[in-house]
Amino acid sequence: MLSRLSAGAFKKAASVGASRSSTLLYGARSGSVRFASSKASGSSTLDSVMSSRATLASVSLFTAGTIAWYTHLYGSLPFLGEVHASHLSDEGLHPSKYPWSHNGWFDTFDHASIRRGYQVYREVCAACHSLDRIAWRNLVGVSHTAEETRAMAEEVEYTDGPNAEGEMFQRPGKLSDYLPAPYPNEEAARSSNGGALPPDLSLIVKARHGGADYIFSLLTGYVDPPAGVEIRDGMNYNPYFPGGAISMARVLFDGLVEYDDGTPATTSQMAKDVVTFLHWAAEPEHDERKKYGIKAVIIFSTLFAISVYVKRFKWGVIKNRKIIYNPPVDKTH
Repeated sequence: MLSRLSAGAFKKAASVGASRSSTLLYGARSGSVRFASSKASGSSTLDSVMSSRATLASVSLFTAGTIAWYTHLYGSLPFLGEVHASHLSDEGLHPSKYPWSHNGWFDTFDHASIRRGYQVYREVCAACHSLDRIAWRNLVGVSHTAEETRAMAEEVEYTDGPNAEGEMFQRPGKLSDYLPAPYPNEEAARSSNGGALPPDLSLIVKARHGGADYIFSLLTGYVDPPAGVEIRDGMNYNPYFPGGAISMARVLFDGLVEYDDGTPATTSQMAKDVVTFLHWAAEPEHDERKKYGIKAVIIFSTLFAISVYVKRFKWGVIKNRKIIYNPPVDKTH
């Protein structure tokens, strides 16, 4: 029977068998490749998630939030030391947290309180403490008008010169002059205060741990020393001061000053006003900084929204397109 088949029949049968075997081999290979690709796709997905920018940003935000919350609860990190002029470990009583009207993100200084605080500083604090970094012009538009500030400056005599004869002379103050110091030098200040040097108050709110809360508590915290605590002569007991013994005596008493706006001059009111004034003196750009911050947030948020829209508009067509591969058809069958 095999002898009756022609040579063409043998060739056709051989070609059909070869095509079937190649089909089976391709199917086996594609199956193995598909199985391997499924494993590779799983690992590549995990790698892409771990190395994506969104994951990195999420981990960074979580870490920063954890550190911020810890410092909010406990005040400092256990592995970082605090850099302050005074520290709680110096046995000073921790001040209470007071609701200052300018602490909020969108809150500004109470300028009426700044004006009253300057009056307290001028009538009480300026006898011993200087304010070297504040000039008369800094008060204009904040607590006083230009005419009021110019009049206050002219009440003070400043040494200027030399003149045409080469001699120094006295002149009334100008807006460009800085507030006068109570003592000509450090030695005179120590001599008048029993060896203690009254600190300059320009940056006192920033230089003390607790800031405004500490200054307010210090001014209102004078009490009699408890039993067993001895204070040497010339010192005063204040539990908020490191060590408890402070050279400065209590200076604020009810009715000590008379406010122009009729506000009752209680001890706590005067302390609140002068602390607000000193906080402004330490940070005169406070209100402008918050104003520019709000503008920057609005502008950058708008630009971010526009950039996201443009990115999706430009790349959405490319990233969402579907690529289809049509293998060539074997036309021999």
